Amino acid sequence: MKNSLLLFILASGLAHAQAPSGYYSSANGLSGASLKTALSNIITNGHQDKGYNGLWTGYKTTDIDKNYENDGSILDIYSEKPSGTDPYKFTPVTNQCGTYSTEGNCYNREHLVPQSLFNQASPMVSDIHFIRATDGKVNGMRSNYPFGKVGTASFTSKNGSKLGTSASSGYSGTVFEPIDEFKGDVARMIFYFVTRYQSRLSSFSSGNMLGSSAFPGLQTWELNVLLAWHNQDPVSQAEINRNNASYSFQGNRNPFIDNPNYVNQIWGSGSTSGTGTTSPPSSAGCASETFETIPTASSASYLTRTWTNNGISWTATDARTDQTVSSKAITIRDGALTSGSSANGIGSLTVTTQLKFTGSNGTFNVKVNGNTVGTVPYNSNTTTTTINNINISGNVAITLENNSTSDRVAIDNLSWTCYSGTSRQVQNVYAAAGTNQHSLRISNNPVSGNEIFVKGETQNIKKAEIYNLQGKAVQTIEQPFKNSRNSIRIKNLPSGIYFLKLDTYVIKFIVK
Repeated sequence: MKNSLLLFILASGLAHAQAPSGYYSSANGLSGASLKTALSNIITNGHQDKGYNGLWTGYKTTDIDKNYENDGSILDIYSEKPSGTDPYKFTPVTNQCGTYSTEGNCYNREHLVPQSLFNQASPMVSDIHFIRATDGKVNGMRSNYPFGKVGTASFTSKNGSKLGTSASSGYSGTVFEPIDEFKGDVARMIFYFVTRYQSRLSSFSSGNMLGSSAFPGLQTWELNVLLAWHNQDPVSQAEINRNNASYSFQGNRNPFIDNPNYVNQIWGSGSTSGTGTTSPPSSAGCASETFETIPTASSASYLTRTWTNNGISWTATDARTDQTVSSKAITIRDGALTSGSSANGIGSLTVTTQLKFTGSNGTFNVKVNGNTVGTVPYNSNTTTTTINNINISGNVAITLENNSTSDRVAIDNLSWTCYSGTSRQVQNVYAAAGTNQHSLRISNNPVSGNEIFVKGETQNIKKAEIYNLQGKAVQTIEQPFKNSRNSIRIKNLPSGIYFLKLDTYVIKFIVK
């Protein structure tokens, strides 16, 4: 079992974690395109191009495993197995490629943004912030394909990284998908690239991933994938270590590791450019339904209606299909409209309603994953309502539930924005958390059984709290280490992801 698997310093505590004082001061108060430009200027200044061969030297400090085996081998995101024994390991310098024919032969230099997209030009070709030391064979299989969610895999590496057909909304080509442990790492390195080199993007090839303008800098489908990965896999101690070592080697930093909140401030819901142009990927919508593909429009019977549009399945109960608002609409009586699960979370929701026939003014309850997040009013006029700041991450299912059993209400033009930040509930867990002052970590992670073993300075910890992903406290223990045992007895927790809060420090862990 790895000694420091999944050690996460929470996002708010990471802001400017190891950056020199004032390093990001010129970015204060900015958002959207303006923030991206300010960060680009900051990380361009001080950048020293050490040359393509210089990467081999850099890897001796930047890509050494200090967080999993902690054995001085190369930390390869394409072969590292966080919860088991690695299939092979590379000795720095000794196992540099070289030639390869199978996995484990040697490690080489993996450009997460393929170097063919910028014609192998400097300084991009040797920028260590997005070029990782990885297994040569897997690097070769990944080739120049963009990153995305794989549907059917044609190749799977020994740690579970996959190449195959895209299951990501908006792109149907071949994509490469790293394991969950490193999805956020990949996202933040690509965010670095499109920020550092934003002024040159118009001269680069897209590779079905890059945008042609400084903002947003990525194609919408790829941006949505990376936003989800950034949120799914928060910054790890391994990333912090690499960022610090890269700064020492190259003279600039990855701002999205130092301050993960920059991601949402630039590309997330509500971010703006210097001229007030709303950030396109989030405000343009994560999902939308116009009801143009609902079943038979002539039907006045109240039945359960089902259909699929834009990759999302829909169910409307006690519903008719013959009424209109702007065009086709679904009309709910004593029932609800429910979506299937959709990735990338929800920031805000907008919908248009209208009371049909006779009845009274009323409301629909809006639920996300079964929890009420607001209400939508209806009356005899066409009424468009937006519920802001829902801010729930991950997979979401949306329900609009009629509070009346007799009012017949038409629903049209339903849409919601993606959400790339940390959910409100988990933000509450994070709110008072600090940095890794005690170098605390969970040694038996993933956790099996009913005991968590904590390494580090635990003697002064006053309270331990365990939270689930929804931000609900599931266990609280006062003076957890009063008997001088560096372990905490836990209740029978279902398998899943949890957060252990020790006074002002939070560690993410998995229960098998």
